[in-house]
Amino acid sequence: MTKTGSGTGSGMGAEGKVSRPVRARELQDPLNHYLYHPLAWQLAKRLAHTPLTPNMVSVIGALCVIGAAVAYAQPGWPGPALLGLVLHMTWHVVDGADGDLARITGKSSPTGELVDGLCDYLSHIVLYFVLGWLLDQQMGWTAWLFMVPAGLSHIVQSNHVEVQRRQYQWWVYGTPWLRNTAKGQDATGKGGLGAIVAAYLELASGMTPHALRIDAAVEAAKGDPARAELIRAAVRAEAPPLLLMCKFLGPNPRALVLGASMLAGSPIWYFLYQAVVLNVLLVISVKMHNAAARRIAAEIGA
Repeated sequence: MTKTGSGTGSGMGAEGKVSRPVRARELQDPLNHYLYHPLAWQLAKRLAHTPLTPNMVSVIGALCVIGAAVAYAQPGWPGPALLGLVLHMTWHVVDGADGDLARITGKSSPTGELVDGLCDYLSHIVLYFVLGWLLDQQMGWTAWLFMVPAGLSHIVQSNHVEVQRRQYQWWVYGTPWLRNTAKGQDATGKGGLGAIVAAYLELASGMTPHALRIDAAVEAAKGDPARAELIRAAVRAEAPPLLLMCKFLGPNPRALVLGASMLAGSPIWYFLYQAVVLNVLLVISVKMHNAAARRIAAEIGA
C-alpha cells in the first residue's frame, strides 16, 4: 500500500516547494474540507522539519485514539467526555497529516498505507474494549453483546467506505491504490501483513463485486483518452448519492456520535448507533453501489 491519503494529486510548486494536495471536493464533508484537512496540511509542513516519519505520525494518531479511550474511562462529567471527543477529533487531523507528510518528504512506501490502516484499526479495537468495559460496569456481562457486534460492524463499514472512496479516485482521477498496483498484488502473496491485505481486498470484493468490471475497463482504457473520459463521465453521473452514503458511514459522524453518547452517560447509545443504524445504512449503500456499478458497466460496455 502507498500513503495516498484522500488527495487526487499534488505537485512541486515554485522553487521546488511541495504544494498542498488537491482533494476532490465531492469526497469531503464540511469537517474534512474546512477543519481536518487544512489542519493536517499545516501539521505535516511543520513535522517535515523534524525526524518524525509518516509511519511514526500514524502511530501518534493511534495514540490519540487510545488517549480518547483513557479519557472516556475517567470518572466525572462532562470533562472526561469532552476531552475524549477532542482527542478523537485530533486523530482525524493526525490521520491526514501522515499522508501529507509522506508527500512532502517523498517517503511514501508500499507499506505506509498498511501501517496507517493497522494503526487505525488496532487503536479503535482498544477503544471498543474500553467502551465495553465501561458498559460492563453499568449493566454487567451483557454489555459485550452490544460491544462485539458494534466493533465487528465498524470493521466492515470502514472497509466499505474506504474501498468505495479509493475506487472512485482510481476511476475518476487515476489515483492508484492497492487493488490495481503491481506492488499491492505482490504484497498479497506474502505472509504476515500480506495476509491482512488479502483479507481486506477479499472483503471489499465480496461486498461490491461488480466494481471489478469497472476496474478492468479503466485498466484497458490506458492510452485511450476518449475511452477513459467516457468511463469518468459514467462514474461521475452515478456518484452523488453514493458519496453521500459514504459520508454518513464514515468516521467523522461516528466520532461525534460517540462523544454525544459519552456526554449522555453511556456508550450503549453509540453501540446501538453502530450496530443498528449504520448497518441499515451499510446494507442500503452496498445495494446502491452494486446497482450503480452494474449500470456503469452496461453503459461503458464492460
